[in-house]
Amino acid sequence: MKIIEDMGNKVGLHVAKNNYWSSHGVEVLRAPLPVGDYVLVNDKIQDVLDRKTKRGIEPHKMDFLGTYSVCVDTKRDVEEISANLIGKAHARFRDEVILAQNNGIKLYVLVENRDGIKEVRDVFRYTSKRRLNWLKYNKLHQEGRALHVVIPSKAPVSGEQLAKCMLTMQLKYGVEFVFCKPEEAGAKVIELLSKQ
Repeated sequence: MKIIEDMGNKVGLHVAKNNYWSSHGVEVLRAPLPVGDYVLVNDKIQDVLDRKTKRGIEPHKMDFLGTYSVCVDTKRDVEEISANLIGKAHARFRDEVILAQNNGIKLYVLVENRDGIKEVRDVFRYTSKRRLNWLKYNKLHQEGRALHVVIPSKAPVSGEQLAKCMLTMQLKYGVEFVFCKPEEAGAKVIELLSKQ
């Protein structure tokens, strides 16, 4: 089995997944992908790779549009997906989700976490460390006991806000949010990619 890892993934940050794949005979190639972090190499993708190699040039991300129907985008934790859905990266993330939808690609967003979150329903009860700190310092500030601490005027996103955003994205764009522990991510990526 061969998979492609997007060139945008930083080398050295996905060691657990790469160790899992190496120990299970999965070959990992790196190439730029238009959508997602991982795809399963099929005949169409292999054809692109072979043609580009024969011509002595590197493939471009758009060379792979129309070659796969399932991909997995990974997030290191709930904070990262929160930034993608509600923070500054929202427009870029939404564009990628729409690109997947417009090209008939099933996009799974795999959120690695140690927060016990196994499905979107669990996100409703999630409270980030940033939000807990904001609530603590805001209370102290209101009591006049933390005047020297500068806190943002707006609280970090709640679990309820994040979960509602995920559900909206799922309904509107067909993206599916999946959760696992970091040590399970390698196997989970293969499981999701195999749903072609």
